[in-house]
Amino acid sequence: MDYKHFSHPHNLIIHRVYELGQQVNCSGCDSACDNTTTAVHACHQCNFFLHDHCANAGRYVKHPSHQPHPLILLPHPTYAGGTFICNACGHPGKSFSYCCTLCEFDLHVGCAFLPVSVTHQAHQHELNLFYGVPVVPRRGSNTDLEYCNICRKVLEGRHWAYSCQKCEFNLHTACATTEVVPGLYHDDSPAYGAAEGKSTVADGGGGGGNVVEVELTEEDIIQLYRLQMLAQSMASLSTTG
Repeated sequence: MDYKHFSHPHNLIIHRVYELGQQVNCSGCDSACDNTTTAVHACHQCNFFLHDHCANAGRYVKHPSHQPHPLILLPHPTYAGGTFICNACGHPGKSFSYCCTLCEFDLHVGCAFLPVSVTHQAHQHELNLFYGVPVVPRRGSNTDLEYCNICRKVLEGRHWAYSCQKCEFNLHTACATTEVVPGLYHDDSPAYGAAEGKSTVADGGGGGGNVVEVELTEEDIIQLYRLQMLAQSMASLSTTG
C-alpha cells in the first residue's frame, strides 16, 4: 500500500520497521525508527522515512500552550538558519514542526502530542504535564531554580515539565516519557488543559494538552500560513519604522 504525503514528492510505502532490514531515522522528527512492531512510511528512492505518528500528524492544530494562534505543521523550518528551537523542550530541530510564524513559536511533533499525564517508576504519584516549570518557593532557599529529579539538571522555567506539585517532584519531559499519543488530543472539553507556569493543579487543571485538530483544505492551510507570514512582516516593519 502506498500513499502521498504533503512533505515529499514521491509516494510512500508502509512497512514494519523490521521489514526494512536496516536502522533508519525518521525524516519528520529526526529520531530513530527503532520499534520493530510499528509502521514506518518509506520512500526508498530518497532514503526518506516517517514514523507512523509523524506521517499521520494533523496539518493544523489549536494547541492550548499557544492559545492566540493556530499552529501549522511545516516540513522544514522557515528561519534563516534552517533550524528552530522547540518551545516545549528547548532543543533544536531541523525537520517537522508545529509553527506559529507570527509569534515564532515552534513545537517538535513529539512535544506537541505528549501525554497529559504519566506514571514513572521513580515516583509514587501520577505526574501531570505543565507548560512551564511550576516553581514552589522552599523554606530557607535563596534560589528559585528547580532541578529534574532524574537527571539533576536545571529545569528551565519557560519549558514544559511533568510535575507532582504535592511532592515538589519535577521532571524534564524527555526524562519522564518518550510516548507520543496523537489520538489523545481530539477532545476539546473545557475540563482538560495543562497548567501554565506556577499554576497549581487546582488552579489550572494540570491535566494535559487539549489539542483540537481541525479539518482544513490544502488551500485553507496555505492561506492561513500566508496570513501569518504577512502579519509577521508587517509587525517587523512597524518596529523598525
